[in-house]
Amino acid sequence: MHPARDAERSENIFYDYHHSDPRSRQGHLDQPNKLALAPIGVFDSGAGGLTILSDLRKELPQEHFIYYGDTAFCPYGVRDDAEVIQLTVQACRFLVEQGVKLIVVACNTASQAALSALRETYPHIPFVGVVPAVKPAARITRRGRIGIAATNGAVQSAYLHDLIDTFASDIQAYSVGCSELVPLVEQGQLDGPVVDETLRHALQPLTGKDIDVLVLGCTHFPALRPAIERVVGKGVQVIDSGTAIARRTHTILDTDGMLFPAQEEEHGTLNIWCSGDARAFSSVASAILGYPVEVSQAPCILN
Repeated sequence: MHPARDAERSENIFYDYHHSDPRSRQGHLDQPNKLALAPIGVFDSGAGGLTILSDLRKELPQEHFIYYGDTAFCPYGVRDDAEVIQLTVQACRFLVEQGVKLIVVACNTASQAALSALRETYPHIPFVGVVPAVKPAARITRRGRIGIAATNGAVQSAYLHDLIDTFASDIQAYSVGCSELVPLVEQGQLDGPVVDETLRHALQPLTGKDIDVLVLGCTHFPALRPAIERVVGKGVQVIDSGTAIARRTHTILDTDGMLFPAQEEEHGTLNIWCSGDARAFSSVASAILGYPVEVSQAPCILN
């Protein structure tokens, strides 16, 4: 399948969604009320997907969420596709066993490498994946020069090059690997002199090209948005996919009759799990989300 053209058939390049076979979900479809009450699963290699989770909770406040961060094996961006697929399928197994009704793969690397394998492995579960916002960036640039900050692996991937060829062939699109930003987020370092200096060095190959739009092509990076916007300056518009993913998830649940019943002034629950140090991840997650959370240690799921 041609990834960029497959995304073009979607309504918005921010997401990649595939309806599962209705026959394989017949048990779910026969119990719409029970399914609507089920939680939404959100998966990432670590803390980056919490930026997506934040947008999802704003868009769908009554829904219950289960988040799983595979922190024991983070980052995924330095691993080959085979290993990413294995880790992603195993991590999503944990969410499936929790009875989720839909899984948001809030990790660019996992979305690019593992969505097909996920759909084959769990055909009864709808998946929403992340696609770098190359298409909207190409539409809104005024100078015809955009930058894409991603992990080292994503920058080298055929997937990203294909997106650029398809949606940004008539402008200048520059990409740079910024995997050194991922540990900042995983350690909860979201601001300060060290963060600013790291960002200036990492983004200089893009800021030096006189871009006016910067695509955050890794879900970790929006956690650093205030610092990124300060470093790149007011002349550069910084965009990510969180809001669009949240809207798309809302549409899918509504279309499939899986929206949680509306209840006034009630908010859904949030359970966060990780495969690594739960205490350390609690601190990081609280910093990114902006409110205190407790993270639970997930059982070992690696075969």
